Amino acid sequence: MSDVTRAGDEVRRARYAVAAVFAVHGAVTGSFATRVPWVQDHTSLGAGQLGFALAFTALGASCAMPLAGGITHRFGSRTALRGLLALWTLSLILPSIAPNLVTLCLAMFVYGASAGMADVAMNALGVEVERRLGKSIMSGLHGMWSAGALIGSAAGTLAAHLGADARVHFALASAVLTLLGLVACTWVLDLQPAEDEEPPPRFALPPRSALLIGAVGFCAVFAEGASLDWSAVFLRDRLDSSAGLAAASTTGFMLTMAVARIAGDAVVNRFGAVRTVRSGGVLAGLGGLLVVLAGHPVVAMAGFALMGLGIAVVVPLCFAAAGHAGPNPSQAIAGVATITYTSGLIAPSLIGGVAQATSLMVSFVVVTALACGLAVFAGVLRTAERGGGEVSRRAAAVPGPRP
Repeated sequence: MSDVTRAGDEVRRARYAVAAVFAVHGAVTGSFATRVPWVQDHTSLGAGQLGFALAFTALGASCAMPLAGGITHRFGSRTALRGLLALWTLSLILPSIAPNLVTLCLAMFVYGASAGMADVAMNALGVEVERRLGKSIMSGLHGMWSAGALIGSAAGTLAAHLGADARVHFALASAVLTLLGLVACTWVLDLQPAEDEEPPPRFALPPRSALLIGAVGFCAVFAEGASLDWSAVFLRDRLDSSAGLAAASTTGFMLTMAVARIAGDAVVNRFGAVRTVRSGGVLAGLGGLLVVLAGHPVVAMAGFALMGLGIAVVVPLCFAAAGHAGPNPSQAIAGVATITYTSGLIAPSLIGGVAQATSLMVSFVVVTALACGLAVFAGVLRTAERGGGEVSRRAAAVPGPRP
């Protein structure tokens, strides 16, 4: 077997392996999201207190995400991802064993920190695989994340319907996902820094060119984070739904997200980034309107599903646009990622704060307004339509470093 063939096989295996890692990461999120009402009842917290605790997820991620690059630089990409992913899957147990507000805040801090570091590591590997293949795969990888979240939320829906204790549910899910993650990491690329390579900087401000693009991503990820963590609570508290039906709303949201992301590349190729995001904003706004006006659980579930369909492909398109928005594509993409990920992490706590001061319905009025912003500001992604093909050609022409 020639070196070229061997290298090609290695990259293809790495593609499937990192896709499995994305799915495992998503499954943890889906598992937790469906049992948020159980965690709230177990800790006897109001909406505002729950939102405050969820804010520690953002704090943990913000503190820890800058460390991921240094960890990868020191241990290599494969070992770093293996350890960080295991830390993330095991941290799922922590929220379920927290008895009060203080311990839940500490649990969510660790949960967010491990989520953020694993997220950085796996996305960096995904970008490297994409570069070596010379074609876009990031939308599909994010689709695998959504598929994993769907599987996790489906299992959580079943557990909630059966009235299972979340401590037992999370312990079993954590064990299974940790094992799957360790196996998947066996075949990811093992990138090692050169001996004279300096560690990456811990922090860099995003360039101005990334701010408007990041704002579009902010709107989409805010709606995603709010829907993930509050859809089940919304159905239970506002529409008096059963625990199983409330959890099923989260599953429906994740289903439409997964389908749209997997099919997203074909849609963008046919209609372009701007028209895709603009149409998605209309769908997401309509979905938010259905949620706000819902008088029956089925209507609210349809609204959450439409919202998931509308926002699904926005973030990958924001990354693509950022790569063409300025002289430093890496810095621009990192800036957009920081804005969008921060949005997803702070959204649940902000929704809780607004709900405490007013109501959950008012909270989702805010979400609906941000979703409509996608249709208004989609034009800032026009750079992705002009330059996408050129990036693929350049990526195909650049040989990748040897692992």
